[in-house]
Amino acid sequence: MKESIENIREQFPVLQSQKIAFLDSAATTQKPLEVIESMEHFYREHYSSTRRGVYRLSEATTQAFEAARRSVASLIHAQENEIVFTRGTTESINLVAWSYGRAFLKENDEILISGLEHHANIVPWQLIAKERNAKLRLLPMDSSGNLELETLKDLVKPGITKIFALIHISNSTGTVNPIQEIIREVRRLSPDTKILIDAAQSVSHTAIDVKNLDCDFLAFSGHKMYGPTGVGVLYGKYEVLESMPPWHGGGEMIQSVSLEHTTYALPPARFEAGTPPIAEVIGLGAAIRWMQNVGISKIEAHESMLLNYTLEQLSTLSDIRQIAKPKAQGALVSFVIDGVHPHDVAMILDEESIAIRSGHHCAQPVMDRLGFNASLRASFGVYSQKWEIDQLMLGLKRAIRLFK
Repeated sequence: MKESIENIREQFPVLQSQKIAFLDSAATTQKPLEVIESMEHFYREHYSSTRRGVYRLSEATTQAFEAARRSVASLIHAQENEIVFTRGTTESINLVAWSYGRAFLKENDEILISGLEHHANIVPWQLIAKERNAKLRLLPMDSSGNLELETLKDLVKPGITKIFALIHISNSTGTVNPIQEIIREVRRLSPDTKILIDAAQSVSHTAIDVKNLDCDFLAFSGHKMYGPTGVGVLYGKYEVLESMPPWHGGGEMIQSVSLEHTTYALPPARFEAGTPPIAEVIGLGAAIRWMQNVGISKIEAHESMLLNYTLEQLSTLSDIRQIAKPKAQGALVSFVIDGVHPHDVAMILDEESIAIRSGHHCAQPVMDRLGFNASLRASFGVYSQKWEIDQLMLGLKRAIRLFK
């Protein structure tokens, strides 16, 4: 039976234990009881290592662990052997940079990123570009927060642009990039360019089909999709993963080891060295099944309603200014009160039990391009409700009175 959006907030213990307008879901989402209980069940009923024992506890753990991998594959329409568990989006991107990048980048090769990226999709490419004497290129954005896609034809070069790393939905502006259109154009210009999509802000908000998209890699984090911290996913086309060397060495990523030589396991095991975050992977699997039971399309429609309501209410406050107005916008909005530092506003809002993010959102190049040092960001999840927006508006009015 599908969950009802209207009553779904009741399933989140933190939101039931206190009256709070939680508007920071882009940073991390609250966890439904089903996810919490799945992890507790593991610790209480069959705690053990995975893939290493033939006894019953270990078999039960291995089955639960691999069931989570199947859930991830089902969510994004991938094969199970294309799903690598990591610590999060950041580690997933670093894995690609240091495994694929170190193996295949040569001097004067180019890596293309966009002007909308989170630091996690900038810094790893800077590091590997420096090591390999490659060049980092930028797909620019305009002052509204939209990418200047007409420049792709000049930036993507066959045989030279080896990697294109692009965010799906910006965590700072909310811009929804038309990734299917972009991927098609990059494939037309340079069929061999490997394409990585940062889906940290999209996988819990909209349906994703990696086969239909035809991306080579897709990265996301468990804690932004109603699951636990400490776990994330790297999807990679199997033939691409198979061509990549290990990034970490240790147990479980090998076929055989001698003091002279090691042969490596096939993907995904090749990239999952050591004891994995077992409880977190099980929790992620539970979060995905919970999301699918609610229905991604229902989540998207609910959050779209909240976004439109928020934009409508913000437009009534003359002192409020959005930092960007993209053509398509995800479940978040960033804005400032002219002349007032966002941290000061956020502290006033906290006094009113309103949790909202302030700062540069780990996207300093984006903020620099738009001419801001920091902003306030309200972001939504499936449990968000209109009364929270109303409470936010009252808090903003109080902040305006105090500071203006």
